[in-house]
Amino acid sequence: MTTLQRRSLIVGAAAATLGAPGLLRAQGDWPKGQIKFIVPFPPGGSTDPVARIIQAKLIELTGWNIIVDNKPGGTGVVGSSIAAKSPPDGQTWMITFDSHILNPAFAPSLPYKDSELFNVMEIGRTPQAICAHPDRPYKTFADAVADAKKRPGKVSMGVLAASQALVLMTFIKKENDVDLNLIPYKGGGPMNQDILAGVTDVAIGSLASFSPHIRSNKVRAIAVTGEKRTPALPDTPTLIEQGIKGFPSYAWWGVYAPTGTPRPIIDRMHAEITKAVRSPDVTQKFVEQFNMEILTSSPEAFATYQKSEQERWFKIIKDNDIKGD
Repeated sequence: MTTLQRRSLIVGAAAATLGAPGLLRAQGDWPKGQIKFIVPFPPGGSTDPVARIIQAKLIELTGWNIIVDNKPGGTGVVGSSIAAKSPPDGQTWMITFDSHILNPAFAPSLPYKDSELFNVMEIGRTPQAICAHPDRPYKTFADAVADAKKRPGKVSMGVLAASQALVLMTFIKKENDVDLNLIPYKGGGPMNQDILAGVTDVAIGSLASFSPHIRSNKVRAIAVTGEKRTPALPDTPTLIEQGIKGFPSYAWWGVYAPTGTPRPIIDRMHAEITKAVRSPDVTQKFVEQFNMEILTSSPEAFATYQKSEQERWFKIIKDNDIKGD
């Protein structure tokens, strides 16, 4: 190698290093003190424990100072707005649930825009479950549909307001020409209380929230909403297996950051959360507590998934004039 070639190589390497100040800052200066995980829901449910399990493992692996900050209100709108308006410095992140992506359809005058939140990763997903009170005669959801066709409007079904479950069941009602009486609830707690008490005949919700009641025989699982049966309920058929017209649907958890957060910081957090979530002890907790299929998708894959899901759900919401409350 000539002297000129060596000199060019050194200059080129130096230029490349100087051209990546974001990478140097991300590695050398971040994080700057306390990191905040905003959870736009109150303690309870599934999102809060998912965030806290990740928080604990990240502290163990990295030594970072991380807090979980619950900012409930407006089906996640309050916390999402706070996250969206936070400085894009890598100190604030949001861990949320699938209903987040429906907020623009249910509340057009949101205090933030989707574009103000950057898709970091989809942590994982789980099918939803449809359960019946054990005193009801339904062994499958097809049984409940058959009863509702004989008694239009008489079979009651609990659903969360402004949720994928509400949109999915509205679509299923229309596609299967069945008049189910959908009862919207503001939270999973009240909905679960009513199905346990037999106030409603059936209910749809996350498998995570129903699992303890299924195990104790306080409710009976009569369908799951995924593409295939779940290992947690191997004897419970999917809606597709039961001949119900619809499409697969999943509950999921994801991570967002304020748009403008430097990509090197995004990539570092993505890598650390992936390491935490795929640690054997954390994976075991997520599988046992939430029946979660671990995904840890890339930012690009998560953004593509959100876009396709919003196109599908928004069309159903618009076509059927579904209200969030």
